[in-house]
Amino acid sequence: MNERTLWYVADPMCSWCWGFLPIIEAIRQAYREHLTIKLVMGGLRPGTTEPLTPEKRAEILHHWQNVQRMTGQPFNFDGALPPGFIYDTEPACRAVVSASIVDPSRTFSLLAAIQSAFYVGQADVTQTNVLTQLAKGCGIPTGPFSQIFASDTAKQTTQQHFQQTIQWGVRGFPSIVAQDAKGYYLLVSGYCPLDTLRQRIDPDNLGAEYAPQREIDI
Repeated sequence: MNERTLWYVADPMCSWCWGFLPIIEAIRQAYREHLTIKLVMGGLRPGTTEPLTPEKRAEILHHWQNVQRMTGQPFNFDGALPPGFIYDTEPACRAVVSASIVDPSRTFSLLAAIQSAFYVGQADVTQTNVLTQLAKGCGIPTGPFSQIFASDTAKQTTQQHFQQTIQWGVRGFPSIVAQDAKGYYLLVSGYCPLDTLRQRIDPDNLGAEYAPQREIDI
């Protein structure tokens, strides 16, 4: 059993998390024998009820363009965020949490599927039927997924993820919190290149002495 854990704090509808996908996947492949890597849903805009204004839509799309330039991840801008779109990230977060309950091995797969569907496929991933089909495409049985997704258990667990993010003092996504026998440490707050992250994960760097990150009081 791995004694060190990386907690990846993300939101499926966070554009920088989409940009970070190749990096976290590379880390998962490189360190699978040495680290346990788990997801925490951060909650970018959970519970939003108002449609995007034209001004806010333009601001978000400009932000997405910056992410594309920085990371090279694909985006489909034409027709993105259509009129009336409500940018509520709770359902997508709850879908990932539901996957972790039904089949933990599919959790990262569903996160990636939701991200791709939203940013490239322009799917409305706030909708239950869309999330259910994405889960099915990842090999998660539709019946159990639908039952868990609609349950109080999934809703409450998702809120617990959001609260954990707040407790850790995470202010943006993606973030990575490392856990070892000594405690918890914030390794990443915001996007960073793969080489930088690998240096921070190195055992010699993991600890309270590793600036510019910080130790987290639990």
